[in-house]
Amino acid sequence: MRLTTKGRFAVTAMIDLALRCSEGPVSLAGISERQRISLSYLEQLFGKLRRYGLVDSVRGPGGGYCLARPTGEMTVTDIIRAVDEPLDATQCGGLENCRDDERCMTHELWATLNDKMYEYLSSVTLAQLVDQQIRRSGGQVAILHDTRRSRARQRSKAAALGG
Repeated sequence: MRLTTKGRFAVTAMIDLALRCSEGPVSLAGISERQRISLSYLEQLFGKLRRYGLVDSVRGPGGGYCLARPTGEMTVTDIIRAVDEPLDATQCGGLENCRDDERCMTHELWATLNDKMYEYLSSVTLAQLVDQQIRRSGGQVAILHDTRRSRARQRSKAAALGG
């Protein structure tokens, strides 16, 4: 499996963002400090996440990043694909030229593993990962999560009322 640091860091950073975005845009410097991920690396990742439509950027003082879609509509696969991370356990990249330009004896095994990985990671949403973090932290980040939910409800009500 070729899930490297890029994919792992992108998922971690998106969880951090989702936990904190209810208070407004989240700075990459803050994510960098909390998660111990290089700021320049996060800048690269978030450029890709923005182009893929998973995050929005806010410029200026107090700027940073916000989620572009609800957490329940983003899967781990979406995040990994956004940062160009291949989900491939085959040696040949699916080209079936694993061994001297021919299919190797274990190609089907690794191709099936690819399908299972994709199926599983596509079933895990960012919302589930956020909820898992809240449970693991004993509810310490629950205030952030609850605030985000209540603000989302307030925005929905305001939009329904036309303002």
